[in-house]
Amino acid sequence: MPTNASAAAHALTDVTASDSTLRRFLHGLPGVDAVGLEGRAASLGTRSIKTTAKAYAIDLAISMVDLTTLEGADTPGKVRALGAKAVHPDPTDRTTPSTAAVCVYPDMVATAKEAVAGSTVKVASVATAFPAGRAPLGVKLADVREAVAAGADEIDMVIDRGAFLAGNYMKVYDEIVAVKEASGAARLKVIFETGELSTYDNIRRASWLGMLGGADFIKTSTGKVAVNATPSNTLLMLEAVRDFRAQTGIQVGVKPAGGIRTSKDAIKFLVLVNETAGEDWLDNHWFRFGASSLLNDLLMQRQKLATGRYSGPDYVTVD
Repeated sequence: MPTNASAAAHALTDVTASDSTLRRFLHGLPGVDAVGLEGRAASLGTRSIKTTAKAYAIDLAISMVDLTTLEGADTPGKVRALGAKAVHPDPTDRTTPSTAAVCVYPDMVATAKEAVAGSTVKVASVATAFPAGRAPLGVKLADVREAVAAGADEIDMVIDRGAFLAGNYMKVYDEIVAVKEASGAARLKVIFETGELSTYDNIRRASWLGMLGGADFIKTSTGKVAVNATPSNTLLMLEAVRDFRAQTGIQVGVKPAGGIRTSKDAIKFLVLVNETAGEDWLDNHWFRFGASSLLNDLLMQRQKLATGRYSGPDYVTVD
């Protein structure tokens, strides 16, 4: 087994040497037992967390949120307000942790960067013709470079699902490698849009393809389609990053995005992380929630634990 990143890279060289070797590797991955996967995800979702453990889990979940606005109607004022909320999610309680990041379109990166200046909050930017990914590679790379030049700490790219579903894995791999290079020091999250990949086997293949290409995170979805993050597809991706580290020594993060709206949901996902990948991933450097409405529910639950009263939605800002 490789013991460092250099040895791992050497061990994986043959896998990505050609389209045929890459295809052989991806289709040689073990098939996914859908019934078993969904059963395990459902079983872990029944775990109950109480009192101090629940308070810890809520604060951990808050610290893992990528507070996101990706709308055509986004304005500088909205992004500044979002940045202020990311830094101090509950202005009445400064013990509330900051979120991990704010996630915006490339043209809003500079505004977001200014809004979170002096804090630990990162600025993430979607790129590569988000959310469809239907653009020439040169356009995608220009998108990435502009976001990085504006100050983005993290880049969220989307894969070419059409190429992936057509079996053109090398094209997808080459684009990930190129985007990783264009991202420079910014961490790269690779979005698969799992709701469009149709099968669990495809999600497993996409996970390994993203990691082979140099992803720092693998991410379920854009939040712009009907099926986004689910416990089952996130569990599958957690298994992939666990197995990838066991084989290569390289740790990769996971980001479920879209459809996670309540504290109860978030805690279920944290249980998945702990029981599947392990405690090393229970940190916002390695696990994130792509969310907009989730943070408000986490804040309301946090207030309830502190005061014994449920404050209601009027006590948090509307994003």
